Amino acid sequence: MNRPVSMLCLCAVLAGCSGGGSGLNPMRWFGGGAPKKPQSLEPKGGYRTVDDKRLPVPQILSARWEPTTEGRLLVVTAIAPTKGWWNVEMITQTPQPTGRTRPDADGILRLRLVGLPPPPGSPAAREIARPETDMLTVAFPISNAALATMDQVTVSAANNAVSLKV
Repeated sequence: MNRPVSMLCLCAVLAGCSGGGSGLNPMRWFGGGAPKKPQSLEPKGGYRTVDDKRLPVPQILSARWEPTTEGRLLVVTAIAPTKGWWNVEMITQTPQPTGRTRPDADGILRLRLVGLPPPPGSPAAREIARPETDMLTVAFPISNAALATMDQVTVSAANNAVSLKV
């Protein structure tokens, strides 16, 4: 008689432990049953947003490929109407995770050439840029793995764009 009663009590206690909010559940005693954060495919630091305050550089003069050991270097030469442009960079038109370069669905990698003009009223803002001395040269590295997925690269500026076959 004692054995069936003790078995019933044991079953009742174990059934009580299985409740989701029960403090008697041994699976939750050391944080093992704590709710876990859902996993996300979002990269560390989140996706880059297009809140860049830089302006498009007015005109691209040329673009060329330079070979590297791990891919190619896209070198773009541009000119601005005044001296003093700074923080010039090629950025992707569509936000991408840091360290990745992927073309759009049509196989074209679209880049924008952007930079910051000199502060208004500064001496550099009043001087007209001279093509002999005030060229803006920017490079963008692309790995062989990324090059294998694209057919063309297009770099756009404020007044023109340049396309290169891969």
